[in-house]
Amino acid sequence: MHQGNLAEIAAGQDAGRHATSKCVKQVGAVLVRDHTKLDADVKTLADKLKVRLPASPSAEQKKQLAAVQAKAGTSAYDAAWLRTQEAGHRQTLALIDQEIKAGKNSQVVAAARSARPVVAMHLDMVRGGTCHMAGHTGMVGAGTSGEPATVEADTAAVGTAGLAGGGLLAAGGATWLLMRRRSTRTQ
Repeated sequence: MHQGNLAEIAAGQDAGRHATSKCVKQVGAVLVRDHTKLDADVKTLADKLKVRLPASPSAEQKKQLAAVQAKAGTSAYDAAWLRTQEAGHRQTLALIDQEIKAGKNSQVVAAARSARPVVAMHLDMVRGGTCHMAGHTGMVGAGTSGEPATVEADTAAVGTAGLAGGGLLAAGGATWLLMRRRSTRTQ
């Protein structure tokens, strides 16, 4: 999940810089905000379970973002970004559901339950390769801090999140499963 969060933060930042539509820029800002909160919770849990997390997105995630970045500043960028986000969020949601159903570590299962509504909301925002920002209030809790997430009107915040990396969620599920396997050993 950590690599997926890093990749989503990078993808959201990139959308803020290169998307041509306001909607894609806004969705990018939501991804940065929500995945930053989710990742803080993942880091806390990993520390507690003594799981070492990777420092950056996977090579595959970086490759996927680079392919989208090649279309920067064009409407083709927006379409490619949305399609890639949809595929990544579908895959991550399936892995989260698998963890909720079959996970052995109650803390990791709780983290999956906490992340599920956030990832589902993100999927709704990019479903069908079309941007669906309208109607999303952003009031889905991100993480376990108990604070509701809110959509920032100023999408300039996308570029200031300060987390490096690249890519999308495609390989994030592998990290989630690795974390689950390691955490069940330390339980």
